[in-house]
Amino acid sequence: MFTLRILTQLASDVRREEWDALVGDESPFLEWGWLASLEEARCVGGRSGWSPQHLALFEDDRVVAACPLYLKTNSEGEFVFDYAWANAAHGAGIEYYPKLLVGVPFTPVAGLRFLVAKHLHRPGIVRMLARALRDLCDENEVSSVHVNFCSDDEAEALREVGFSERLGFQYKWRNRGYGDFEDYLTALRHKRRKEVRRERRELAVQGIAIEALRGDAIPDDLFGPMYELYLTTVDKYVYGRRYLTQRFYELLRERFRHNLCFITARNGDDLLAGTFNVQKGGVLYGRYWGTFQEVRFLHFNLCYYATIEHCIRDGLQRFEPGAGGEFKWLRGFDPEPTRSMHHLRDPRLAAAVERFVQAERREVDRVMLAMREQSQLKRDAAEHDDP
Repeated sequence: MFTLRILTQLASDVRREEWDALVGDESPFLEWGWLASLEEARCVGGRSGWSPQHLALFEDDRVVAACPLYLKTNSEGEFVFDYAWANAAHGAGIEYYPKLLVGVPFTPVAGLRFLVAKHLHRPGIVRMLARALRDLCDENEVSSVHVNFCSDDEAEALREVGFSERLGFQYKWRNRGYGDFEDYLTALRHKRRKEVRRERRELAVQGIAIEALRGDAIPDDLFGPMYELYLTTVDKYVYGRRYLTQRFYELLRERFRHNLCFITARNGDDLLAGTFNVQKGGVLYGRYWGTFQEVRFLHFNLCYYATIEHCIRDGLQRFEPGAGGEFKWLRGFDPEPTRSMHHLRDPRLAAAVERFVQAERREVDRVMLAMREQSQLKRDAAEHDDP
């Protein structure tokens, strides 16, 4: 017999092995070790604006389907920006917060949002959970349900039950069968290739050494400095937020090390900078970077060139460096679509949002087409294995 339940604490409400069996080879950010650590480290919950309300389907006493669900009292840390929707709702006298959000906090990475056991009919279960989300929205009189950075098949299932689709894009690097970093350079247009070589030479002249550390090769005493490096970036900008805590890094050291890849830059024994990456299933996800000392071209070398080199050496097929940044496009990262799905309870607001996302989809399609046509990869490389 199937029953739906709300889980407010993954650590105590569901067994790790059951949850991770649902995740399988999919996104590492859906794993129990990541989500439960966010909760235990108080990155979510409390006054963060993220209240865990994970929706889970149980067959007897075993979880067989689920989605990471949060009750949101703000729009921070989502990366699918709806501040204009909130302002429009306020102007119309509609309470926009709280709202429901299916996604991974502070993590603009596309992938599955609905986990379904292999013995179940996935499309039907996704539609069932989608209808349950709409019911939760109506019964609790919250303004809306948002499913951010979902997969294409999930977007199709959600469209079938009345969700509106919002299209975005991110710049991603694809391994076109490169044998080494020089192969990647050869695939770039002449001007870009010269720029990358110049930026690499400048760092080498300064005697800065870069090293990639993976899984068990990461020393315990590096986790503390990596957290300090994270703070150097978020504290630098007015829009920066300390979403993560030092305790979160400590928990990842214990629970999630197998999925981690730290790339560091040192001058002798001195740690200058580092990037925090997550690696799984042939994909590298760039998450955080920071530096204790401003060095020209260090960011590009550490976050892109050394990371691409690591991907080629490890045979990884894709590198996702995160949201934003046209400078990624200049280095051979081409735009790929992202999708989010939205249900607005108030029909006036729903109609306005639908008009907006229709126009936005046309503009996103136009921009992606233009940027692909002007790709910094040579034409034959850009067309090879086109996603």
